[in-house]
Amino acid sequence: MEAPEFKDFAKTMVDFIAEYLENIRERRVLPEVKPGYLKPLIPDAAPEKPENWQDVMQDIERVIMPGVTHWHSPKFHAYFPTANSYPAIVADMLSGAIACIGFTWIASPACTELEVVMMDWLGKMLDLPKEFLACSGGKGGGVIQGTASESTLVALLGAKAKKVQEVKAQHPEWDEHTIIGKLVGYCSDQAHSSVERAGLLGGVKLRSVPSENHRMRGDALEKAIQQDLADGLIPFYAVVTLGTTNSCAFDYLDECGPVGNKHKVWIHVDAAYAGSAFICPEYRHLMKGIEFADSFNFNPHKWMLVNFDCSAMWLKDPSWVVNAFNVDPLYLKHDMQGSAPDYRHWQIPLGRRFRALKLWFVLRLYGVENLQAHIRRHCNFAKQFGDLCVADSRFELAAEVNMGLVCFRLKGNNERNEALLKRINGRGNIHMVPAKIKDVYFLRMAVCSRFTKSEDMEYSWKEVSAAADEMEQEQ
Repeated sequence: MEAPEFKDFAKTMVDFIAEYLENIRERRVLPEVKPGYLKPLIPDAAPEKPENWQDVMQDIERVIMPGVTHWHSPKFHAYFPTANSYPAIVADMLSGAIACIGFTWIASPACTELEVVMMDWLGKMLDLPKEFLACSGGKGGGVIQGTASESTLVALLGAKAKKVQEVKAQHPEWDEHTIIGKLVGYCSDQAHSSVERAGLLGGVKLRSVPSENHRMRGDALEKAIQQDLADGLIPFYAVVTLGTTNSCAFDYLDECGPVGNKHKVWIHVDAAYAGSAFICPEYRHLMKGIEFADSFNFNPHKWMLVNFDCSAMWLKDPSWVVNAFNVDPLYLKHDMQGSAPDYRHWQIPLGRRFRALKLWFVLRLYGVENLQAHIRRHCNFAKQFGDLCVADSRFELAAEVNMGLVCFRLKGNNERNEALLKRINGRGNIHMVPAKIKDVYFLRMAVCSRFTKSEDMEYSWKEVSAAADEMEQEQ
């Protein structure tokens, strides 16, 4: 394919993308295909001769779209949102064209330097303490990771390296294997499963701290740490979640942070979904105590209109992570080492795409005020859905309405709610997923699409209500 053909193909694809997104609410949100549907639709092997791009375009509707779950439909309410916007799509096109692998500064200086500045822009939008920002002139700085799960693991490995060095200085007779065997980390019993997975990958024990009203409190963390100290273990790491996956609950960072600092436990803040809301001043009280954190992470690719993948992570002292990951072969050395970050030392993979372009395009083409308006709109839609739920005497809220998430259920046992969800998703007009806290099963309605309007909340509630009506009629 040469440039003239590429231009025609790309223009046709841009038209297709715009048409798809602008009319996405007309599509059935959940596909009806069964596993294995795709294989019979395409040949068994790659073609020997090149095909026409027009044939590829035709096959998108025939082969791909029947098996797509439409995450950006206003009728999609599962999980949490994944962001999408035209500026971010265009930025990904440019990233794909430049196609650099920005593991060191010299591998593409713009890739590194734009990321440093974008992370400062973003940190200022959240009003993060200056200790996290590269522009403060201190040790701190930000990096774009692939996912919040990666950030949790990177922070854990940095905390592990730091604690091993501290303990070695106190007990030179202990070997590293002995020290690592005593390390223990902490998270709420409502923390994401990726925290437990980080412990497995990091080869350390992680303890689940009982929550109070779905939120981890400082005294519960203190009690867990004291118990482990008494048992001869070494506390080293705690994850404080701001916006849990089950119910968007917020751990008490202002209580847990000082406990961590007192015991020299690394405090990592996981605000994967809800962190985007902190660009709005009225939600920043939920991150009270951020000054006690050692690392902070949220996903612009969830709720801030930046396409996946773009997970923003800040560290007060990145040297612990850099030193933990530092493998420096001759072929990756360059004359400017030390003058700018080599982000390969801040992450698990070596290679990295030019992801800062997405942030740059979105922040410039939306502006902070439009991003704030997007967040506030979603929060208001969730309140609207919550009010519709409370107005129906058959239903109850399972948790406080937080951000763009509503947790609700039919009054009664779990089986009724399992049957309700199965019926809602079986109708295929909207899509939701469940959660369970302390053996109470409930449905989650997340506002996910940037195309959502007030009428969509009414439509989705009518779907829920109609499914409940059908169940009553059958009984």
